[in-house]
Amino acid sequence: MPLAHLPEPSLLRRAAVRQFGTGRPLVVIAIGGNALMQPDDDGSVVAQARRAEAAAKVLHGIAKRGYRILLVHGNGPQVGQELIRSEEASTKLPIVPLDACVASTQGTMGYLLELALYNQSHTLRVATVLTLVEVDRDDPAFGTPSKPIGPFFTAFRGRELQRRQKWAMVEDSGRGWRKVVASPRPRTVVNVDAVEAAVSRMDVVIAGGGGGVPVVRDSRGRLHGVEAVVDKDRTAALLGQVLGAHMMVILTAVPHISLDFGKATERRVDSLTVEEAERHLHDGQFPPGSMGPKVEAAIDFARATGRTAAIGSVDSIGQVLQGRAGSRVVP
Repeated sequence: MPLAHLPEPSLLRRAAVRQFGTGRPLVVIAIGGNALMQPDDDGSVVAQARRAEAAAKVLHGIAKRGYRILLVHGNGPQVGQELIRSEEASTKLPIVPLDACVASTQGTMGYLLELALYNQSHTLRVATVLTLVEVDRDDPAFGTPSKPIGPFFTAFRGRELQRRQKWAMVEDSGRGWRKVVASPRPRTVVNVDAVEAAVSRMDVVIAGGGGGVPVVRDSRGRLHGVEAVVDKDRTAALLGQVLGAHMMVILTAVPHISLDFGKATERRVDSLTVEEAERHLHDGQFPPGSMGPKVEAAIDFARATGRTAAIGSVDSIGQVLQGRAGSRVVP
């Protein structure tokens, strides 16, 4: 249904795709890792806690309006920190693999957000679920790793890591050598039952952090962590589909989608059908490194659920929910 005509939560209860114990409509919200760590921050836990308090105010406001929230956050800056720590300690301790870094940041960021949410309201029920996301070990992305992560290295150290750790390394614009990994599409959420159980009892559930810990399944059915980055917006769309969310909201640094971004002909877009969004995506209007994955995730959610996905800024999320701000992709 178009976001502009989104009914009040009391009406949505009757039309829910899937009902849980609370009966309140579920909104899936995807935010970037920079929500807790801006480029000009010092990266300390104290600074991230302050950012978490600001995010908690927004989330508490949504919960007070009668919605349950499934929050899927990015973790790019936080994983970058973990990898720098690992490199700095590499003469004393084994290097920490990327999947373990994702798991670690899921816990730390969940802790900071939970703490901030509880301090907003002592009656708010919050849970963080460590989330495993299965990807296809034959996903084409593994053949062409392109997602840069972690610190910059000298050419000597880059070659050493390439030889010893079997990392894919690329030279990055004269700034040094950097590790690149694959960004495969999520297939399934391994422990989705745990997420569903939490959603049925809680007001806010934090899950799929960093897109989820990427795992692959071997020929015997055993799961193994893998060096990859799963896009958090795609994981949010997948969780929204499986859990029957009423709406998906992707929060960005920009207030809406634009066509011809950065050109004299730039124009904002309030609403797109799935077909229109796909056409603009194919025409290169939404680059892979910025708005592209967000639009793809919105398309996936809208097509699979027949419901609205919206893209907007965190500052106007209340208006985004009501269809008065942001851009929406509708079925």
